[in-house]
Amino acid sequence: AGYNSQWDDVVLGVEMSYLHGKFGGSSSATEARSSTAALADGLFHAVTATSAAAISISDMATFRARAAYAYGSFLPYMFGGFALGNADISRSITVQDRGSLTQGGASFPFVPLSASEAVHNHLIYGYTAGLGVDINLVGGLFMRAEWEYIRFTSTVDTSINTVRAGLGYRF
Repeated sequence: AGYNSQWDDVVLGVEMSYLHGKFGGSSSATEARSSTAALADGLFHAVTATSAAAISISDMATFRARAAYAYGSFLPYMFGGFALGNADISRSITVQDRGSLTQGGASFPFVPLSASEAVHNHLIYGYTAGLGVDINLVGGLFMRAEWEYIRFTSTVDTSINTVRAGLGYRF
């Protein structure tokens, strides 16, 4: 939905879009470090940390400004603005430490440390930008093709790319 105003061949406007679906992803990482000298406790340590994060976005809305230039029946445009979303976010980490009396010698595990967090119905925010073209078909009927990039920069960074096509009517 939106409103546009035209001056000669320049079109400026504001738009809002809403998407409901299943967007998101997950990421995990493992990092291992070993001490090359005995630490204060007299032991050599080998520590492994494993982390994971996931985000599931169910609703998102963008609010954007649009600028276009008319070339006959074609209206190429670009836009930018901000984005809001509703997401479920989960994060976890496990740290395992192993000690040994000599470097590279037989090791024994310590009790692993772990933590996890899950947040449901969390408001996330970010920005949006994109490009598109409207093609006038007949009268006020037009066809639209558009690419939109959305980047949410809150608790878990995530990016979404969408490509859309549609029909519209200009009043």
